[in-house]
Amino acid sequence: MRANAAARRTANFTESVIREMTRLALEHRAVNLAQGFPDFPAPPEIKAAAQQAVCDDINQYAITWGAKNFRDALVAKYRAWYGLEIDPEREITVCCGSTEGMIASLLATVDPGDEVITFEPFYENYGPDTELCGAARKLVTLYPPDWHFDKDALRRAFSSRTRGIILNTPNNPTGKVFRREELEFIAGLCHEFDALAYTDEIYEHILYGDAGPHHPMITLDGMRDRAVLVNSMSKTYSVTGWRVGWVIASPALTDPIRKVHDFLTVGAAAPLQQAGVTALASPREYYARLKSEYQHRRDLLLGWLQRAGFHCYIPDGAYYIMTDISGFGADNDVEFVRRMIVEAEVAAVPGSSFYADPARGARQVRFCFCKKDNTLQEAGERLVRWTRA
Repeated sequence: MRANAAARRTANFTESVIREMTRLALEHRAVNLAQGFPDFPAPPEIKAAAQQAVCDDINQYAITWGAKNFRDALVAKYRAWYGLEIDPEREITVCCGSTEGMIASLLATVDPGDEVITFEPFYENYGPDTELCGAARKLVTLYPPDWHFDKDALRRAFSSRTRGIILNTPNNPTGKVFRREELEFIAGLCHEFDALAYTDEIYEHILYGDAGPHHPMITLDGMRDRAVLVNSMSKTYSVTGWRVGWVIASPALTDPIRKVHDFLTVGAAAPLQQAGVTALASPREYYARLKSEYQHRRDLLLGWLQRAGFHCYIPDGAYYIMTDISGFGADNDVEFVRRMIVEAEVAAVPGSSFYADPARGARQVRFCFCKKDNTLQEAGERLVRWTRA
């Protein structure tokens, strides 16, 4: 037996920094503004639908690529919101959350030696996802305060080896919402270089001010056969633990994605897919209320962070606030956050976890605000006392 049992493809993997911060928060009884899961309940009608599904004995495998009524509900929602016509039999794969949706899509379509472009700062899963495919990652910087990208730099990142680009909008961790003009520029490069666009759209309904509407890349001219849309129930319906997501793509792309999905997980939880039918049929008033409530939470936490002395980059979407900690004389984000957890009893995520070169994020910290008002207020009061001590 080899002394080192780990496969080479995992050699660079580390513990998820976000999950590590949650563990430390529990250890020190800190308010957890690190990991992006709500501390408030899911809508009662969705919970009731899940309970009823279990009582109705929907407990066995659904069709591998998703229960028929759930796929039909997805078709109805995307038609109503975006005018997108989807074939439920050939263009939808229901997965165990968007996390599986992304890795299944990449494993199904990316070969070793290909290149995959990612914007930086990035959600931490995208790096390991690319490495598991044996592909090389090309990074393009998003620049604060508005998190814009240099179009010339993006063009230079594309090459004959580019298989695709991963795009997360609204974006975690920055809160950037890619505007239609930016999406059209990216789509043009995908055409020019014969590349795919893998779009993580999990925060599609969490937008602020004039940042919307959300534009799925798959709806842009010429992108119907080049876009792989990844999404989930997790954020929109406050059910991050249910792990029900989906991938929408053309039949030619869906076929290999379904094969990989089958051997990864077989299928998502059947009773929760049934509950998803109720969730996806939510009236537009639900989504308007979701947006309003999250904007209130955003503004509440922004006020507390600014009072505590953090320089905040105001997000246009998603439910995170990136901050600059230079004003505290800090140049090591990991050390700063560890101290904050122990001394202030508030957890956040070191900015370096969102960069390939940790030094680029060494003066940044991300807070999440998908929490109850009293949770955000308690965290804010603790941070003000800590920074003013």
